[in-house]
Amino acid sequence: MNILFVIDQYNSHNNGISTSTARYANCLRMEGHDVRVVTTGAPAEHLYIVPERTIPIVTKFAHAQGQLFAKPKKDVLIEAISWCDVVHFAMPWKLSQVGVKIAKQLNKPYTAAFHVQAENITYNIGLNDSKFAISFIYNLFRRKFYKNVKHIHCPSNFIANQLKNHNYQNELHVISNGVNDIFIPVKCDKPKEFEDKIVITMVGRHSIEKRQDILINAAAKSKYCDKIQLIFAGKGPKTKYYTKLAEKLPNKPIFDSFKQIDLVKILQYSDLYVHTADVEIEAISCLEAMACGLVPIISNSPISATKQFARNEKSLFKCGDSSDLAKKIDYWIEHEEEKIACSKDYVDYVQNYNIKESIVQFEEMLQTAINENNAK
Repeated sequence: MNILFVIDQYNSHNNGISTSTARYANCLRMEGHDVRVVTTGAPAEHLYIVPERTIPIVTKFAHAQGQLFAKPKKDVLIEAISWCDVVHFAMPWKLSQVGVKIAKQLNKPYTAAFHVQAENITYNIGLNDSKFAISFIYNLFRRKFYKNVKHIHCPSNFIANQLKNHNYQNELHVISNGVNDIFIPVKCDKPKEFEDKIVITMVGRHSIEKRQDILINAAAKSKYCDKIQLIFAGKGPKTKYYTKLAEKLPNKPIFDSFKQIDLVKILQYSDLYVHTADVEIEAISCLEAMACGLVPIISNSPISATKQFARNEKSLFKCGDSSDLAKKIDYWIEHEEEKIACSKDYVDYVQNYNIKESIVQFEEMLQTAINENNAK
């Protein structure tokens, strides 16, 4: 197949959507497909480049989150869509909205992904769990974009159910974003400066809905506070705030982005993985940590899919409750043998989310769209 991805931001892997799209594209190429991408950024092989779109106020807010919007250049989209057998739209923004219209005009089959929870927006504009605002955004997404798409890729059952609850009538394909084979349970020696430390890692954008503050406060409340070394892999608008908040800890946490190969090593030498996010469609980073043999402690937030990965209650903590998280951290520190046994269970469980199986399911969705279009 000639497969075209359309995504506003592709080469800058500072968010899960860009990273997952690039991973899918690379895996599909390995399966023999020709894959190209319409996106912003510097010209490169396989890419059709469009400029960034500037939106008053919104652009400044998006840049603070490490994100941007693409300007839909029709000539570029026409050239790219004319080339492909099928188009997959990663985001519901203007680039994809115009792209769908062009795909229809050119009689090209297309699918789309649902990667953006309404709560990702409401949390960052101070409306958090406002039911009115959340419903408005889900309905806006449907009216502006998804009503024109039959097949939607949903990374979890959680988000598929959210769409059903908001009257999405589409055909929903629940397909994990998938764990890469490089995440394996090989124990790696800790850096010398961490040899006597209990390393706890969390991966994710430093933003208000990811709640890294809960882990910082929990570490401060732990009986083992003086031995805990926190690593927050990622960056975002709250990095400075979290850095300031963490000054109370005896061991200075690390706040930084890492290349994938370095992240694998960090996960392999860590002692625990914590995922505090209130809002999450899947959190592939949590699955990657589990694949490396880490026992996770996950927020039981009602608007996060990540809690589905917990194999027992000891891997869950009360959403937003740093005291409860501290108790769970202390429990796993004190029960090393149980943690080792539980680690093996998590490694086995993650095999259900291997990227290879996700790619097979994704290919099936694309082929279904092609077959239906040919039947017309």
